[in-house]
Amino acid sequence: MTSGGKAFTATNQASGAVSGVSRPVILLVEPQLGDNIGATARAMLNFGLSDLRLVRPRDGWPNGRARATSSGADEVIDAVRVFATTADALADVSLAFATTGRDRAMAKPVVTPGEAARQIWESPARAAFVFGSERFGLSNEDIALCDAVLTIPTNPEFASLNLGQAVLLSVWSWFAAGDTTAPQKLDLQGSPPASKEELFGMFAHLERELDIAGFLFPPDKREVMVRNLRNMFTRAQLSDQEVRTMRGVITALVKAPHAARRIRPEDKEQT
Repeated sequence: MTSGGKAFTATNQASGAVSGVSRPVILLVEPQLGDNIGATARAMLNFGLSDLRLVRPRDGWPNGRARATSSGADEVIDAVRVFATTADALADVSLAFATTGRDRAMAKPVVTPGEAARQIWESPARAAFVFGSERFGLSNEDIALCDAVLTIPTNPEFASLNLGQAVLLSVWSWFAAGDTTAPQKLDLQGSPPASKEELFGMFAHLERELDIAGFLFPPDKREVMVRNLRNMFTRAQLSDQEVRTMRGVITALVKAPHAARRIRPEDKEQT
């Protein structure tokens, strides 16, 4: 699956300020499962990140399950760096967000992924999303090393997210904050959009024939009926070829008297 647009194209450069874009580090503290490390790498590369750091992974490093689960995100897996402590891993980071869903009763700002993304995009400094182990999450000592707590809004009655999901939502929020994909796109298959002159000509053609057929009746309802028809076709964003086709349809329907039209066998069965 490919995305329609990107905030940038390169994904094989280190995190940090690259061409004015601050790419956050992803730091996993004491991750337990290679599968979750692989899922993290996959999510990172989906959204243009490559700097994955680990602190004391339970099963050591490298990890075959991590590579297999990454689904081809080898450039992230190959570049993984392992650290002895969280402090060491954050040494070159200026803005760190501790991701946790639990209230730690600390005097720290609590932000959403969207707010964290905004701050990262507005700062030229290197930032990091920090995640704890699958079982225990981040320790209070690790959170104390970070600038803010990041909490992902979820259903309060079922707030459980696995590590891979939490990483995906965080890095997607960062990517989306700088993404330039148009919110809507219409592919007219090479045919240019119809001009207003072409569209108005079709309106006149259709309305003339509907008047003759007695459809736009009674007279006091004609204005509303015409407006509704025009709104319907305007919403369709027709191409110039589609307008020509529609006018051909109108012409074909009125070219011969009703009685002279070809009757299909299935039409006979319905009469």
